[in-house]
Amino acid sequence: MKDSSAVRLCIVTTTRADWGLLLPVARELSKRDDVKIDVVAGNMHLLERYGHTIDEITASGFDIAGRIPCDVEGDSDASRVLAMAKAMQGAAEVFDRLRPDAVLLLGDRYEMLAIASAAATMHLPIIHIAGGEISEGALDDCYRHAITKLSTLHLTATEEYRRRVMQLGEDPSRVVNTGAIGVWNAFNIPLLSADELGAWLGIDFDGRKVASVTFHPATNDSASPREQVKALTAALAQFPDMIQVISFPNNDAGGESIIPVLEEYAAAHPGNVRAVSSLGMVRYQSLLHIANVVIGNSSSGIVEAPSAGAVTVDVGVRQKGRMAADSVIHCEPTETAIREAIGKALSPEYQQLAAKKENPYYKPDTLRLMTEAITDFLHSLPVPSKKFYDLC
Repeated sequence: MKDSSAVRLCIVTTTRADWGLLLPVARELSKRDDVKIDVVAGNMHLLERYGHTIDEITASGFDIAGRIPCDVEGDSDASRVLAMAKAMQGAAEVFDRLRPDAVLLLGDRYEMLAIASAAATMHLPIIHIAGGEISEGALDDCYRHAITKLSTLHLTATEEYRRRVMQLGEDPSRVVNTGAIGVWNAFNIPLLSADELGAWLGIDFDGRKVASVTFHPATNDSASPREQVKALTAALAQFPDMIQVISFPNNDAGGESIIPVLEEYAAAHPGNVRAVSSLGMVRYQSLLHIANVVIGNSSSGIVEAPSAGAVTVDVGVRQKGRMAADSVIHCEPTETAIREAIGKALSPEYQQLAAKKENPYYKPDTLRLMTEAITDFLHSLPVPSKKFYDLC
């Protein structure tokens, strides 16, 4: 039983990806008697089309204290703006009911900007994970920096990103380089065996080469995401002996146009391709450790895959600007470039490079650093109003 005087922290999650990163933090904080955790789920977690991943939250042992629906009607940029309005309204209603002392959130999505805006307007201090990063090929880049300016405590994945947050005028005493929690996951969560994962997917890995594939719309790229995915699948088709496990994209603008292409490709190659709406954290991390190569444009290919020992083929501009390990191969979103990059990734040279698991996002004891920074901050509340910190 939690002490009624415990500090109340609202943890907001809107996608399968951010919950996988927030879960170990939530578990660690929930062990404390001086912190009361309320998990609030929104957006993709509530949608059947994307796996209804709210079920994964409850399966992890957490009750859902609130829901923030922000259904997207259509596949346009305007539809996302309307979804942001729904998210802001839903967040205001949830925060007003729960009355948290602070809000913890992660990342850089459009609905998370709306939720952070609601929290800031309601004078709720925000703890932000993964600020200071660059991803020039997506609107997430500006959302991330905007969330930084709305937040009070910042937990960054590298020292370079810490400096960038300070460059945005944030107080250095409130900016902590913790390393990336996704990398902590790669080394610490229990994994499924290849046989267990294969049984769930209905495929036998049988010692074959394995690829994990995820491609999201690059929302700052004028090129059609559908055409880029057609190039990607055309390149993948030239590796018929390689097991290919494809996760559906998120629900950014253009995402709906991608899914049918992936479904058609998987249906045409039942012997070696599986397409799923969501793997969940444990299955996804297990796949990363089994995979020889991670293909697409997900941030997990940049941040997490190197620590799982997989080579990454980073396609297109979505992740342009992020720090990357030497085992990450960048390529243009064309059939030829992707095919050549996959061939390079499967070479003994790159497989041996990836086996070293060298990663700029790794930092010892990331989970402890995060939870200590969060609890120290919570027990310092209320904090003075933010001031712009000028660099000398």
